[in-house]
Amino acid sequence: MSQQASILVVDDADTIRHLMRFSLSKAGFEVKVAANGHDALALARNNKFDAIFTDIHMPEMDGISLIKALRELPGYASTPILALTMTNTDHIKNTGKEAGATGWINKPVSPPRVIELLARLGVATIPPTGQFA
Repeated sequence: MSQQASILVVDDADTIRHLMRFSLSKAGFEVKVAANGHDALALARNNKFDAIFTDIHMPEMDGISLIKALRELPGYASTPILALTMTNTDHIKNTGKEAGATGWINKPVSPPRVIELLARLGVATIPPTGQFA
């Protein structure tokens, strides 16, 4: 898999967006970020992403609504969409799964875990040690 995979990160928290952009860019990914679901949907309509990370609890359009909307776009039926959340309840996970989420990553985010997950999903290879923060 190409290390130049394109990733979209959606989170209303600046710190999460910056951490994910920095870590994924350093690992060789092309990364775009959005602060809300509406902006993310606009980016997805105009770009093809190899994987998407989205927060669940966001103003304007929450992550569950975003996942549903993304799954309706051409080319996104099988794109990995991973939910970023601090809420780890079965109800939220089931709702996300029904919406089309591929999986979950609990906050705080661990960049090495994110890279490993992308590799397991076939989005990219794991970079040599030391190439991401």
